[in-house]
Amino acid sequence: MGADVKPVADGGASRGPSLLYLVKRTELVVRARLEELLKPAGITALQYTALTVLERHDGLSAAQLARDSFVTAQSMADMVRTLEGRGLIRREPNPRNRREKVVLLTDAGRGVLAEYAEPARRLEERMVRDLGAEGAELFRDSLNRAYRALS
Repeated sequence: MGADVKPVADGGASRGPSLLYLVKRTELVVRARLEELLKPAGITALQYTALTVLERHDGLSAAQLARDSFVTAQSMADMVRTLEGRGLIRREPNPRNRREKVVLLTDAGRGVLAEYAEPARRLEERMVRDLGAEGAELFRDSLNRAYRALS
């Protein structure tokens, strides 16, 4: 080993915080900023996430929506009731399984997403501003690879 290369026996502590810590810290600050941004709409960051999942994959079961939105089934059940009460989503019988209901985005839900698409994009842009275009794409790719490695 060269004189300028330190062994990793300290778990990387000499390099600063662990990647796990940095990812969690970033997640928390993103969530806080998103909560601030969405406050006028009266929805939470988790509700917004669920709406964006439905925007990409409308007609999911509540269980699948929970998995894709990173919340428990119980939390999603509460969230579905709240969002349905606000008219942002609706539930209807699954045509392939009548005992199951699917969750669908309403026009009002699409309206909220449209209203906040640009502010959310600017928040994301602010997060990666110092990385440059190539660095931002590398960051996106790295996060996807890290996720797949642990899934």
